[in-house]
Amino acid sequence: MNEYVLAITMAIAFLITVLISPIFIPFLRRLKFGQSIREEGPKSHMKKMGTPTMGGIMILLSVAVTTLIMTSKFNNSSLSFEVLLLLLVLLGYGLLGFLDDFIKVVLKRNLGLTSRQKMIGQVIISIIFYIVLRLKDFPTYIQIPGTSIQWDLGWGYALLIIFMLVGSSNAVNLTDGLDGLLAGTAAIAFGAFGILAWYGYPQFEVTIFCLAVVGALLGFLVFNAHPAKVFMGDTGSLALGGSIAAVAILTKLEILLIIIGGVFVLETLSVIIQVISFKTTGKRVFKMSPLHHHYELMGWSEWRVVTTFWLVGLIFAALGVYIEVWIL
Repeated sequence: MNEYVLAITMAIAFLITVLISPIFIPFLRRLKFGQSIREEGPKSHMKKMGTPTMGGIMILLSVAVTTLIMTSKFNNSSLSFEVLLLLLVLLGYGLLGFLDDFIKVVLKRNLGLTSRQKMIGQVIISIIFYIVLRLKDFPTYIQIPGTSIQWDLGWGYALLIIFMLVGSSNAVNLTDGLDGLLAGTAAIAFGAFGILAWYGYPQFEVTIFCLAVVGALLGFLVFNAHPAKVFMGDTGSLALGGSIAAVAILTKLEILLIIIGGVFVLETLSVIIQVISFKTTGKRVFKMSPLHHHYELMGWSEWRVVTTFWLVGLIFAALGVYIEVWIL
């Protein structure tokens, strides 16, 4: 596989998203699938109310179609178990997010699915993912990044997979709070894993999937950058979070997900710290969590927060690639 295939993959996903968005966004608006805004959120976000959501459907469609086209055209074989697993997670978590969005925007229940319902769905998909891996005798060890040190977890690997898929989907979901924030940071993170899947661990299908996601997200950014004309909703964020964890698992870079997905980790930690601090001391560490809202309330413009987080995400991604490729 050469660089032309990689460029073609991103171009196809980008074009699919850009071409269907002008059709899909008005359709969502006519159906009144508008975003609900949390009352406890920043007041400046109230102007976003009514902006079409569920735009994640466009991302999922673009990624799935591009992945199927490119893997079948250049691999000349039936779908590999890697592609099937990646699409299982992408579409499975996407469906879960769609149900959550549907309840919010159509049934007007702002919180969507209950935490328990969402957790059950996430765990079920994670278990199916693990079962398929074990049927293919997938190794159960984890490796310390930048070293040859391995640790076989045995049955504990199942718990790790559940933790990674559920935790990553929720962490990425928390990051989706500003125009273009998640689309940009996720594109950077998937790009890093795409490089590693191609350069360090030659896996054609995983590389194609990652670059399809990058292309789709860049196309989505055309309409999601500030001021956003559409939001991806949980349909997109849960699918992206689960998918990036699945990519990390299939490339045996489980630990590196913490570094490459550093922005998502920081966003999650800010929520955990805020909750623990408030419940134990009655005081808040941040003006508001997740972390991006803290900087908004400090007076930063939305675009400044987003571009800063993109830069931080790029640094984390470069660090992850450096550790795994250049150190070795």
